[in-house]
Amino acid sequence: MDEREALELLGAALPAAGDDAAVVDSTAITTDMLHESTDFPPGTTRYTAGWRSVAASLSDLAAMGAAPTAAVAAYADTAFVDHELEAFLEGARDVCAAVGADYVGGDLDTHCEFTVTTTAIGEAPDPVYRSGATPGDRLCVTGTLGRSAAALRLFDRGESDRANELFRFSPRIDAGRRLAGVATAMMDSSDGLARSLHQLAEASDCGFTVDREAVPIDTSVDAVVDDSVDRWEAGVHFGEDFELVCTLPEHELDAVAADVETPLTPIGRVTDEGVRVDGEPLADRGYTH
Repeated sequence: MDEREALELLGAALPAAGDDAAVVDSTAITTDMLHESTDFPPGTTRYTAGWRSVAASLSDLAAMGAAPTAAVAAYADTAFVDHELEAFLEGARDVCAAVGADYVGGDLDTHCEFTVTTTAIGEAPDPVYRSGATPGDRLCVTGTLGRSAAALRLFDRGESDRANELFRFSPRIDAGRRLAGVATAMMDSSDGLARSLHQLAEASDCGFTVDREAVPIDTSVDAVVDDSVDRWEAGVHFGEDFELVCTLPEHELDAVAADVETPLTPIGRVTDEGVRVDGEPLADRGYTH
């Protein structure tokens, strides 16, 4: 079975598992696993690995509208190297501090490759799920898309400094908290905008129409576009950008957009069925674990 089939099996058996995070008595909890062979390209610093690993779980909390409290990580490698551990810890602490959370420890183990499993918890008195989108709602995304696709291309080119910068994304906690109680549906875009829209459509039993020109593609993508890198593909189908994809009533849009530091861009609307961009079907294709 593929990842989606596995998630459906687990979801049927664990209804309390939630969407991007589980919410139990107003406490949101989520966990993620990242591997060197699939998630940390050659050139990724341990500082970036610490930041990105913990940020992935913090992003899940943002997608539920939660305020993060703390994070932990299980760190496994073929050997423990003092400066690598110190750099990882610094990255984990810094991303937590950036969103008002604490990094409080974790576990160590030996493994055949560098692997990190992170868990984050937060308070979610008004959690936002994927299932509330209503036809007529505005469809919006935070920030810009395509940073991770651009970073991988730069890693391939040996431009590791810039690639590491792009890999250290900011979890959209501020926007998620502001959208809590206002957004009708929300998730993060770790699997790519296109796949996220199909997942939201399935959960909310609705459709979407997207204005292609409105989708905010990061300027870093323009620097790597060539015969092997397509701008739209990088921004919409690649994934691993960890922006928020949300729906909210038309009358709430201006107030929310004016009240968050992260840009909130309207890119379309909720419809009755189908996921389309400029009237054409948008393929359900994105990042696969």
